[in-house]
Amino acid sequence: MLDSFDFYKDCRHVLSEGGCMTVNLFGERNKYPDSVEEIAAAFGRDAVWLFKPTKEGNTVVLAQRTPSRPTRAELEARAADIQVRWGLPALKWLKVFKPLES
Repeated sequence: MLDSFDFYKDCRHVLSEGGCMTVNLFGERNKYPDSVEEIAAAFGRDAVWLFKPTKEGNTVVLAQRTPSRPTRAELEARAADIQVRWGLPALKWLKVFKPLES
């Protein structure tokens, strides 16, 4: 398992300006906060977005190369586009998706 500041720093380095790293953190719940902090240290806290952990212990984390904080309306428009294009329940995902608190 790759889960260190250096690994996440290297991931950020290879992304394009508009790139985004997505990881699925799983396993021990007590390790989750440490992993999120390693990601935040490598990308910056304002670049990290989280999905609510599942009852099985999986958590999807997104980290942007260039941080942005779209408005709720912008997120809803993007989610609606994803739903129309690919038939995925993206609007529902917004209920469990949030930026990492600074």
